[in-house]
Order: sequence, then C-alpha cells, then structure tokens
Amino acid sequence: MNKSKIKSMKLYNNVGRIFNELREIGKDKSKLLNVEDLIKFDQLHYCGTEAVDFAIKNTQINSKKSVLEIGSGIGGPARYIAYKTGASVTAVELQADQHKIALDLTKRCNLLKIVNHIRDDILNYNWKNKKFDVVVSWLALYHIKNHNKLLKNCYNLINENGYFFAEDLISINKLSDKNLSELSIDLYANYLPAYEVYLNDLEKKGFKIIYHKNMTQKWAKFIRKRKLKYEDNKSRNIRVHGEKTHESINYFYNIVDKHFSSQKIGGIKVIARKNKR
Repeated sequence: MNKSKIKSMKLYNNVGRIFNELREIGKDKSKLLNVEDLIKFDQLHYCGTEAVDFAIKNTQINSKKSVLEIGSGIGGPARYIAYKTGASVTAVELQADQHKIALDLTKRCNLLKIVNHIRDDILNYNWKNKKFDVVVSWLALYHIKNHNKLLKNCYNLINENGYFFAEDLISINKLSDKNLSELSIDLYANYLPAYEVYLNDLEKKGFKIIYHKNMTQKWAKFIRKRKLKYEDNKSRNIRVHGEKTHESINYFYNIVDKHFSSQKIGGIKVIARKNKR
C-alpha cells in the first residue's frame, strides 16, 4: 500500500481534528480520557459502535480472546472492544499520523496494557508465529490491492475455529476505467469486487462463511444523513476545525454520497470461520 497516495482520500487528512472535538467538551491534551468521551469522534466507519457491538457478539469476543484489527486508524474500534470486553487487542495501522494519535488516545484512556498499537504493513509484518482468536476490520481492506496475500495472511493469523469479520466496500455495477480511477483517488479503493466474488475469495482461502449481509442500502442512508448533518453545522464546524478542514471533510462526505447514490459502490458485512482442516 502506498503511504502517500492514500492521503488522496480526504478523510485521512487533518486526522488531528479529534483533538479539536475533545477541546469542545473540555478535554485538552493534558487530561485523561475514557472511551465514552471518544466514541462520538473516533469511530470513523459507518454506524459507530453499533457495528462494533455486532462484531463483538457474533465473533464471541470476551476477556479471554485475542483480537487483531487491520487498518485501525486512530484506534476507535480497538479501544472500544478492549473497554467493552477486556479482550487483548492488537491494532495495526500503516499511516504514521493516525498511529501516533491512536497511541496517545489509548494511553490517555489507560488501555495500553490490553491494546497494542503497531505501525506497519499487514502484508509484510513479521508476526513470529503469533495467532489471534478473531481478526476484524472496518472499511480498510478495500485499500489493499494484493487481496490474495492479505486473505492468506489473515487465514494464517487466526487460530483454529477462530473468526474473520469485515465490513468493506464492494462494486455494485461493472466499473469503467474512469470510475476506477475516480474511486482510487477519492477513496483510495484498490479492491472492489462484486458481492459474490468477495465471498468466493474468502472461501478459496479456506474460510467457511457463516454470515453475510449486503449493507448498501443501510450505509447509503447513513452516508446521506451524515452529509446533511455536516452541512447543517457548517458554522460550528468552521469555528471548531477551521475552514480548510471543514471544506476537506465536506468534500469527502459529498463524494462518498455521490458514489453510493450513483450505485457505483456498496457495502458488505461478512463473518467467516477458520475450521480445522
């Protein structure tokens, strides 16, 4: 994955804006935090902690389990899983700025004993035979072009009878070269298979699909509501974040809404299991 090109996705610029939001609620950089302070701001995927609670319940995450999150960003889901369940969570993120912020927020939440942040490439990191009970990811795997190696690595990292959980983007209709180019810039999208192809790719690597759902309609509604809410709060957002950051995020929310409403892309939620061979 190209560390610089991913910044073409404007959501990944100005990630330090979470500190502006924390200042708004009286939590400057010197103050300790709890996870409840953060969940309005650090869940950058769709549908917030509802999506994480679903994963916790349906992959049986508890205090005895080890969890790997791929593409963990500023650490929202990783912290929430650890906070809710007591599970040991390893959070892997490629981007240096997001990793640094994640580490700071996790430290201020006093969760470093059970949340381990790693800055590296999931395709090449040396795990030294370490395995996990559950691998999870929210809206990150579609960035990774070499999906064959990604899924092979995921399979090898999961304990027998362990779980793979992902919420990810898919293509709805056949995408033209122009569409693919736009999506590569706007969303840094490098892997957008059709729904059935996504499931087949997992099965080819040895996973057994135990749950899958097309999330396109639900996410499209969430995305439209998010866009309109952000636009309605323009003056507040400029005051808190500055005009440049506001315009960047507003552009991103509008472009995602455009791609969903034109039925170029959609969403999938999938749970698979590594069965004993």
